[in-house]
Amino acid sequence: MKTTRRTFFTQAVASSIAVAVASGQGDKPPQIIPFAFSLYGMRTLTLDAALEACAKIGYDAVELALMPGYHAEPKRLAKDERRRLRERLRTLRLGLAGLMENLPLNGNEQTHRDHLTRLQAALDFGVELSPESPPVLETILGGGVNDWDKLRRQFADRLGDWARLAEKHKTILAVKPHRFNAMNLPAHALWLMEQVKSPWIKLAYDYSHFQHRELTIADTVKQLLPHTRFVHIKDTRVVDGRPMFALPGDGGVDYPALLRAIREANYRGCVCVEVSGQVSGQKSYDPLAAARRCYENVAPAFTKAEVRRR
Repeated sequence: MKTTRRTFFTQAVASSIAVAVASGQGDKPPQIIPFAFSLYGMRTLTLDAALEACAKIGYDAVELALMPGYHAEPKRLAKDERRRLRERLRTLRLGLAGLMENLPLNGNEQTHRDHLTRLQAALDFGVELSPESPPVLETILGGGVNDWDKLRRQFADRLGDWARLAEKHKTILAVKPHRFNAMNLPAHALWLMEQVKSPWIKLAYDYSHFQHRELTIADTVKQLLPHTRFVHIKDTRVVDGRPMFALPGDGGVDYPALLRAIREANYRGCVCVEVSGQVSGQKSYDPLAAARRCYENVAPAFTKAEVRRR
């Protein structure tokens, strides 16, 4: 985002950390990257319990999940509940790192129109939570892993519709290359950025989608960070020849190197843990234990990389 905005890091109230984290820009001192946790990995808890747990563990911010059935699905939160959510974030001194949706761009025209309706609701929700600087809204784009050539023109055209809505709401939409989707390589993402050319359509970076694919942290950061406004982290392990997602720190990603690379690329957003559905869908999954493990695995990397979180 090109406009300069006030941030938490020049104030003492948690409400303004949402401005700093969400915008990816602003007046805050350099080399500050908050550490966040996505509530996508805490679906079995109540919203309040999830927020309280993240604050207690030590995270600086949270990402809210807006998909159907999740805590922050817009239609589940009336005006008073949204006000209470803002107050709860402030009380717990948690920033609003971003909003997660799942709005694939493939599909027929009716699906596209339905997703535009969901996108509108998500954008309205973000503006209500942080009117001065709405949080980044991130999503994957869907489609089969071998369907990029077939779908890329459709993706670019439909992202144009998204860009018009995003501009109206002054909200960044960050789209994520996903190893199991049509847009799965840096070259795909860069092609889309060139086609759309909107300041409101940017990228979400998640190295787990490039790990074990002969794509290095250094190379992917160099290519994608100029367009990146949101960063997810998790790991990938190869099990019986098949890539499987793991908790960050459990699969070999060099997080000090990653943090140094994005800092040097002048990234100004958060680093947000995403627990994959491949992990949270296991019967033995414990969201509180997972959040603590992720924090213990990754928080020391900020110190090692000399990256400030606040």
